[in-house]
Amino acid sequence: MTALSRRELLAAGVLAVPCLAGAQTLIGRALASDPTKAAGTEAETAYDPKAHEWGFVVDTRNCIGCGLCVEACKDENHVPRDPELNRTWVERHTQLPDGTLLVEAPEAGGAGFPVDPVTLAPMAGPKGDSAFVPRLCMQCDNPPCVSICPVSATYKTPDGVVLVDQERCIGCGYCVVSCPYGARYIVPSGGDSPTGNAGVADKCTFCYHRITKGAQPACVQVCPTRARNFGDMNDPLSPVSILIRDEQTVTLRPEVGTKPRVRYIGLPSQEL
Repeated sequence: MTALSRRELLAAGVLAVPCLAGAQTLIGRALASDPTKAAGTEAETAYDPKAHEWGFVVDTRNCIGCGLCVEACKDENHVPRDPELNRTWVERHTQLPDGTLLVEAPEAGGAGFPVDPVTLAPMAGPKGDSAFVPRLCMQCDNPPCVSICPVSATYKTPDGVVLVDQERCIGCGYCVVSCPYGARYIVPSGGDSPTGNAGVADKCTFCYHRITKGAQPACVQVCPTRARNFGDMNDPLSPVSILIRDEQTVTLRPEVGTKPRVRYIGLPSQEL
C-alpha cells in the first residue's frame, strides 16, 4: 500500500480529529462561511485599531502537518502557487541525536507530510525530537522591515500588525533581506498574486481584511487541531491571552531583538 500524504488522508475523511467534520470540503466551507462577506461598511467603520492588540500562538504539540493552513492562505489571499512564495508555510523541525537541528518543508508543507498508511501516524522521519512548526510573519513590535523601507511602504498599525502599502512599494527588496524570519517575498508577474501588483513586497497580514471585520485569519479558521490560535491580547479571555498565561511560550530568534507577536509552544528543545 503506498503512503498517502496527511492532507490526502484528511481530504478522504480518514484521519479522525475530533474537531474536524467533513474534511474534504473544510477549506471551501470555512472560507465560504466567512462572516466578512456579510459584513458591510458599518462593520469596517466601527473597527477601532487602538482598541486591540493582536497576537498569535502556535501550539506545535497540536500541529499534525496537514497543510490545510497553507492552502487556505493561498486561496484567501491569492498567493502564488509557487511553493517558494508563501505568506505561511509549515516546517518539520527535528533535533538529531548529535544536537543538529534539521528543518524540512517539502512544497512549503502545503501538501502535508507523509503518514503511515496503517497507523495514520507521521511517517518516521529522522530519529530525534521532532515537531511540525507553522511559520508566518512574526508581526514584530520592533520590525526591521519598517525602519529599512526607503519609501515608508511598510508600516505598523495601531493594533500591532505590520502591513505593506503596495501602491507605495517600489520593490527594492530591502525588507525581504532585512526580515530575520524569511517571511517576505516579491510578488511575481501574473494574474495569481495578492493584488495583481507585480514586483512589490508581500507577506502575512494576519488576514487584516478579515480580523477588522470580526473574523479569524483564514489559516486559524481551517486548522483542525487548534494548533493556530489568534486573538486580542487586551482581552484576558482570548485564546492567545489564556495560552500565554497558562503555558510556556517562546519566540523565534529572540536574540535579534524584534519582539515578535507570534509565540510558540512545544518547540524541539534546542530551540527553547
